Order: sequence, then structure tokens, then C-alpha cells
Amino acid sequence: MKFGMIKAAACTPSIIVGDPSSNADRIIELIKKAAADGAELAVFPELCVTGYTCGDLFSQPLLIESAKEALKTIIRETAQLKMAAAVGLPFYYDHKLYNCAAVFSAGELLGIVPKKEIPNYGASNEMRHFTPAPKSVGAVRFGTEMVPFGRKVVFSCREMPLFRLGVEIGEDLWVPQPPSTELVAAGATIIANLSASDELVGRDTNRRSTVSGHSARLRCGYIYANAGEGESTTDLVFSGHNLIAENGNLISESLPFDGGYCLSEIDLETCINERRRMNTFPPLENADFQPVLFSLPPSETRLTRIIPKNPFVPDDPQKRKERCERILEIQSAGLQKRIEHVHTKTLLIGVSGGLDSTLALLVCVRAMQRLGRPMTDIVAVTMPGFGTTRRTKTNAVRLCEALGVTLREINITRTVKSHFRDLGHNPDQHDLLFENAQARERTQVLMDLSHQYNGFVVGTGDLSELALGWATYNGDHMSMYGVNASVPKTLVRHLVRYYAETSDNRQIQKTLRDILATPVSPELLPAEKGQISQLTESIIGPYELHDFFLFYLIRRGFSPEKVAFLAEHAFEELYDAHAINKWLKIFLRRFFNNQFKRSCLPDGPKIGTVSLSPRGSWQMPSDASAAAWLETL
Repeated sequence: MKFGMIKAAACTPSIIVGDPSSNADRIIELIKKAAADGAELAVFPELCVTGYTCGDLFSQPLLIESAKEALKTIIRETAQLKMAAAVGLPFYYDHKLYNCAAVFSAGELLGIVPKKEIPNYGASNEMRHFTPAPKSVGAVRFGTEMVPFGRKVVFSCREMPLFRLGVEIGEDLWVPQPPSTELVAAGATIIANLSASDELVGRDTNRRSTVSGHSARLRCGYIYANAGEGESTTDLVFSGHNLIAENGNLISESLPFDGGYCLSEIDLETCINERRRMNTFPPLENADFQPVLFSLPPSETRLTRIIPKNPFVPDDPQKRKERCERILEIQSAGLQKRIEHVHTKTLLIGVSGGLDSTLALLVCVRAMQRLGRPMTDIVAVTMPGFGTTRRTKTNAVRLCEALGVTLREINITRTVKSHFRDLGHNPDQHDLLFENAQARERTQVLMDLSHQYNGFVVGTGDLSELALGWATYNGDHMSMYGVNASVPKTLVRHLVRYYAETSDNRQIQKTLRDILATPVSPELLPAEKGQISQLTESIIGPYELHDFFLFYLIRRGFSPEKVAFLAEHAFEELYDAHAINKWLKIFLRRFFNNQFKRSCLPDGPKIGTVSLSPRGSWQMPSDASAAAWLETL
């Protein structure tokens, strides 16, 4: 329950149709397994106490009463477990039979939720047996207690206010206005769906898209527990295909016919932060809904779900290729529009042989291809300085030649030395002035060349550098259009690799591969024996960590303490807690101290959900303090 996480299980017991007593034993066994695995919530299929496929046996009072007694046994035998659970059973209420979910915890029945939408088409003829849920919440006697009976009930945990459970059953999910939309508007953060969906060819794909899509629309956790082994196969077959989704992402699944048990942690803070961020998300409407409180002892949730090291980069190779292609399309389309609007004759870009300028150059090429213009309209300028190595300069030249762009070389060493003399600065003093003077001279060269060539300067800086302030103010920080401004460094690398893999030019492939293998460096300090002496990641920290911090602090809105917790899980084989804490503090200090650079950021295309543009994506005062964030570490 720590950090807003709830461990949930979707459980499909192997049942015997019409035998509630035996089914209770198997449900109890699975609840205990889920508890042993650390689950704080277990969800079971629709009518699992009796079996969904009982047919006209549902008209037998004996079966209904047996199911009620079985429920009492389940609640009693799991009373010592520190969790909540929902199981499906038929239940009488006001002389009508309802298809219900019983929600219980710590030996107490919390409430009974009846199914709203009763299907009566195709192979489903539930209307033959069951009545749709009444509109209002009533009460029903269970043992010596009166408990709520109705679909408008939200079960809320006292110890963790973020944990609010709403229940819908089977067909409820598939109608145009599912009950879960009202439940979420009433504050539910997790929806449990007790289902009995038969297996057909292609239906598993449909379930995945529906469940994940619904959790995205509702900004909630969604647990889908489906009927499986033991149900009658007279006409239908059930596979135990269970799903757990969070805010549009499928985080756990038991494949059809593969055991019917899946477990994962739902991050409720993610869901709540997303709702808070969207001003179009409906405000709470509790008028007709009855809250039911229950208690769970606080515990630290042990993570089993995968926390990706690179949240900006898909793990799946095919999805990664698709994302890279789409990003290049967005970047080049944005640049194309700017070219057309200002009627520019050329594009000016500084090339260093590094990753960022390489990607920006490739985007320029794509934009010109879209416009049907010659590559010679791109003027690439290499500007060697004190720290430029033969390797990076050679790669820059070879790439430009292979792409067919106009290449110019302007060595800035003499000009910068003259500048040092004007300032009275000792060139042997390799301080911040020594470095920034070179970056600003390069920008001045490009800006003045833009007049000479009747063009505009394309910026190369990336999102990670903007977050860290790793750019010279009015140096590489400035351009007339920054195509990489919302591309994090970890993604820049994959975009360049994708371009290499899809190019049919061997020289381009070879050069891009060597650029990818070159250490990241601004090359502002003199080289040592011809090798790069200034390694960015040894100074400011690993970009893979900083991009991780950036995503979870800015996109998810998590506390630094939670971000560190997630990073320790994601990078457990690479960095220890001390290293993560150290680099996170550096990230926070640099992020807060360098907002002034982002406040006057040039235009550039937004390619993902994280952007630091001051024109809407990220508005922050330049003199805000990081103290409150640092104090949590």
C-alpha cells in the first residue's frame, strides 16, 4: 500500500458446476494463495460459487441457498487474511434472483453488487434467470447483519483513501455506458469486473483492447477475472483469460487456458494524478452512491511488475520501430511547416559528430524530402574547437557527404582566442568561460550564416539537456527551431539507430553506427592524446537515470522518494540506492536551477507526453526552490 500501490490478483478457480461447497474450497485455496503472494485484493469470476453455466438449475432454491452457505464459509475461512475479495454468486433479493458480486474483508461481508446489464442474445440467455440491478441501493440481511445491496456502492479503504473499489459484472463492461463510468465519477479508483466470457477465435485480442482502453478512459485500475476450467462445455468453452490494466496499460495477464491467475501492483497515484491533470475529468458525484468503509493494515507493497528502465522507449522491437518512424514524421512535418511559412531558402545546422546534431540533421533531410527539395539546401557547418577530436569531426564530414548536404568548415579556435584576449582571460584556464565562449561562438557563426544563406538555424539540443540545463545560455540553447526539444537522450539514440537500420546507404549506416558508439561529450575541453576528455555522464550522471527521473517526476508527478523507490527496482542490477539518491539530488538541483533557460525556449515540435516548452507544457517560475523536494530524500 506504500506509495499508492495496491497489489491485486485476478483468480479463476477450477470449479464443479452446481457444487457450491466444493467450489468454496477451491476459492478459499486461491484467496490464500493470493494473500501469500502479497495481494490486498482478489477478484474472482462471475457466478464462480455455483458455476456460470448452471442453466435452469438457477431456478432451484437449493442451489441458491447452497451458494449463500458457501459464501459464509469462504468469508469465515479467510477472515484472518489482510485483504479484500470479490466473488460471484446468485443471490435472492426482494423475491428476485440477481447475478451478484459479494465483496468482503476480514471476515465481514461489505456488500452485494448485482449485475446491471443482463444479456439475452446469441449464446447468452441470462434474462431467463436473472433480474437487472435495481436503480437504488437497498439492504439485505446476511447472517445477523444488514449489508448494502446495489450497484451504486463504492468500497473505500480507511487506511489508504486512494483505494476505492467499484464493481461491475460481465456484460456491464461491453455496453455504451458501463456502470464503471458512474462508479469512477463517484470516486472509484479500481474497477473489478467479475466475468464469464466464453472463448472464441480473436476474442482475447478484443478483451485486451477493451479492458486497457476502458482503464485509459476512466484513469483507473481495472481487474478482469474470467470464468475458466470446470464450466460446462455443452455449447461454450471458457479459458480463464484474466487481465489487469492500469490507466491504459496492460500490466498483467493470464493467457487463455494457462492457469487463470495473474497478479500485479496497480499504481493508484498514477490514476489520481492523471485525473487531477485533466480538467475534463468529471468532478466527484456521490449523490446516489453509498460509501462502504473497510480496513486493511498498512503494508509495503513488494513489486512484481516490471518497471521499464527506459520509460520513453518501448521494449518491444516492433513497437520501438513504429515509434521511431512516427517521431521522425512528427519532427520533419513540424520543420516542413516552418520552412514553408518563412519561405526559407536553406537550413543552417551545426554538426559535431555527436548524437543530437546527427538526429537534427537527419530530420532536416526528411523535411527536405517531404518538400521535394535538394539536400544541398541544407547547410551543415562543422566548427572545430579546442576539444574537437578527429573521430567526431570525421564522422560529421562523412555523414554530410553521404547525405549530399552542403558542408562548410569554420574553425573557431582563432576567433575564441581573440575573444579571450579581449576579455583578458587566460586560455589555459579551462573554466566555464572557456567552455561557454566556444558554444556561443558557434551559435553566432550559425546565426550570421543564416543571413548569408537566407535561411534559419535548426537547433539540436534534446529534452534531457533542457531538463538538466546542460546547455550554454544563448549558445547551443538558442536556435530558430529546435527539432529535438522534446526528445529525451535515451530516445535520441534509438532514433539514430533506427535510421541506420532502415537506410540503404552503407556509408550512412557505418557512420551512424560509429556515432552511436562514441561517448557523449560537448567536446569543449582539450582532447587528451586525441581522445575525448570530457565525458558528460561522468559529470552530470547517467542519462538513463535522468530520463527515468524526468518521466516519473514530471509526467507522473511522483514524489522524489517514490521515484527513487521505482528506480531501485528498475535498475537494481546497475545502480545501488546510494548512487540513485546521489544522481536524483543532482537532477532536482539542476532542474530547478535551470528553469530560466527553458523559459525562453525556441519553438519546436512536441513528440510525446513530456515536454518542457514554456508555452503550455511546463510553466514554472525560474526562481522556484527545490528544497521541499530534496528534503524527502
